[in-house]
Amino acid sequence: MVSSAPGGAMSGLRLDDVAKTFGEVRAVDGISLDLKPGEVTALLGPNGAGKTTVMDLILGLQTPDRGTVTVLGGTPAEAAARGEVGAVLQDGGLLHDLTVTETLRYFASLHHDPLPLGEALDLAGLRAVARRRVGACSGGERRRLHFALALLGRPRLLVLDEPTAGLDVTGRRQFWDAVGRIPSRPTVLFATHHLDEAEQYAERVVVMAAGRIAADGTPAEIRGHAAGRVVSAHWPDADLAALRALPSVDRVEQRGPTVTVHTQDSDLVVRHLAGTAAREIEVSSSGLEEAFLALAAAVPPSPAAVPPSTRTQD
Repeated sequence: MVSSAPGGAMSGLRLDDVAKTFGEVRAVDGISLDLKPGEVTALLGPNGAGKTTVMDLILGLQTPDRGTVTVLGGTPAEAAARGEVGAVLQDGGLLHDLTVTETLRYFASLHHDPLPLGEALDLAGLRAVARRRVGACSGGERRRLHFALALLGRPRLLVLDEPTAGLDVTGRRQFWDAVGRIPSRPTVLFATHHLDEAEQYAERVVVMAAGRIAADGTPAEIRGHAAGRVVSAHWPDADLAALRALPSVDRVEQRGPTVTVHTQDSDLVVRHLAGTAAREIEVSSSGLEEAFLALAAAVPPSPAAVPPSTRTQD
């Protein structure tokens, strides 16, 4: 049976009341999610939130204890067998003795209608190292090779787990530019710790905590969950204790010469800073990071899973 999104459009990906436990740990605790075709969605959450388990379930690397996972109208195994799913995972084996081109040529031979090797090289930014042996490639170049391999099958769903890990700022920007140029725009689900990536490149942000979905919406909607403002200033010798003692101050951070104050009363903080050596004082709205932290903290830990031998029947 083909799953449909609201309004009758076929889902790119759908999870219905999906749960997965490992021993007494509830890695995924009854989540439901429906991604439209061509939608770019960021999956955010602290370590242990369940993001990687969700991706493993989507790719068919794990099976749910409860609920269903529907990928492009079928099971994860069916979608993978049709070559409709591409993935960049946090780890994956590569043959170090092969060159970049030889690696791509080998994996292309496994697909019925692979993307031309030149196009894969260009999209992944690997043209300059096409003849280099994989073992001589940098970590960032290997990451781009994983991306090129994920594109070979012309995927309709692209699952990316920390896809820009190991890339510098320029490499990250080039990567997302390449995602925007993929032919026949696939549905994209990516997990990241770079909140600026979620803000800039995702149409939708799903925040996970304790195996559950804490929030789901556009970046602007997610930011709306963060109350208060952020006051920053250049103050190398900041009196952090005095700032933390001010009423309505939630958090104070010092990074190099810059002090940042998260507060519910920015006027009070600005008046205090005006009487100090602080300069270049700026006030801004709370961003995605503040919303993410607030949402994740609001979700209570999942209760321990009942071991299968003692689980009662409903």
